[in-house]
Amino acid sequence: MMTQIRSLCHAPGAAAAALTLAAAAVGAHELTAEAGNAERAAFDIVAADIATDGRHAIFTMSVAGTPGEDRPEAAGGLAGAPVFSYVWPTTLDPSVVGFEAGAGILAFAVTIHPDFDDTPLFDESGSGATGDDGGTWHSHWVVLGPDETCGPGALKVIDIPEGATPPLPLTWPGLPILIDSPGWSPVFDGPRLSVTVPLADIGAMEEARFDGVAAALRVDANIHAPLLCVTDVFDVASGDLSLPGRVGQ
Repeated sequence: MMTQIRSLCHAPGAAAAALTLAAAAVGAHELTAEAGNAERAAFDIVAADIATDGRHAIFTMSVAGTPGEDRPEAAGGLAGAPVFSYVWPTTLDPSVVGFEAGAGILAFAVTIHPDFDDTPLFDESGSGATGDDGGTWHSHWVVLGPDETCGPGALKVIDIPEGATPPLPLTWPGLPILIDSPGWSPVFDGPRLSVTVPLADIGAMEEARFDGVAAALRVDANIHAPLLCVTDVFDVASGDLSLPGRVGQ
């Protein structure tokens, strides 16, 4: 399954340009796919979309089963912790949400990982504490890039080198990777998952292209760079990660 993500594994600037050109000729904005491409029905994508409403972007994904139903088994700590995710890779520049321009492939993700909490500002579970919510589905912006250390053709969430101080969103959770934890809550409704996300530059979103991916990631067993690798791709809406989806209004 890792070969499905090879098309994104180039220098970040070149990747964004190539993906924009590849998607430019596509007319319809919603991506649809046939069921049966993933072993897990909860990650078998049948549709993925991004639409805009005023200054909000609405991310949606529908699957053959029930999204959010499958959850990873806890590893017992951060080292080696598994992550399940629904991801919308985009052609948006990372600077749109507060990262450094050209830093990599900006993606929106809905994730779950019972071994650690990376949303320190929010209490998603309603427990009265903000540090115990990793086992509740929540959202992130992440910046992805290739790293052969993660496996042939594999992607990772880009690491922040020790001592580096790149631009980061105000809701960066403190991990040494390019990740944002903005607190936008996913909504699960039957076979459909949706998240409404406010954006200062909604015009940039309206010009973007996207894809839909269901994937697993894993924290490095030694908790060092690369910290968070994509380890399995359950399904890709387009089939080839060409980002053909057009944002609709």
